[in-house]
Amino acid sequence: MPQYIPSPRDWVREQVELYESSGGTRGTTLRDTGLPVVLVTHIGNKTGAIRKTPLMRVKDGNNYVLVGSQGGAPTDPVWVHNLRANPQIELRDETVVKPMRVREVEHEAERKRLWDLAVAAYPPYAEYQERTTRQIPIFVAEPRD
Repeated sequence: MPQYIPSPRDWVREQVELYESSGGTRGTTLRDTGLPVVLVTHIGNKTGAIRKTPLMRVKDGNNYVLVGSQGGAPTDPVWVHNLRANPQIELRDETVVKPMRVREVEHEAERKRLWDLAVAAYPPYAEYQERTTRQIPIFVAEPRD
């Protein structure tokens, strides 16, 4: 069983701990925004360790849309590289935990539709894209059979 390595960022580590220790009844919103987040458990592409990342909850039917914005930083967040290397994840949406598989969205029409959903759920994404020259990656998490 891989080892869990908590995030080096205090707020991320604390949110993950609160989310999990409460069974998904607390820590389910992004800091002070009140907007819902999901918890994505993934495997580190370099360490092989278990990593946990809170991300904005963007739903598309039974699927979830995961946006690698990192606030418009010039580089992709580390979790993006992890999902590219190992697309099997576990996603916690409040009290519901599901095994899922992710795929990066490449097709332009699908990408635009999902980006619009993401911006509707979390409007700052539009500003984040304007801040950076990279195209912010989008993944779809689909239930595993």
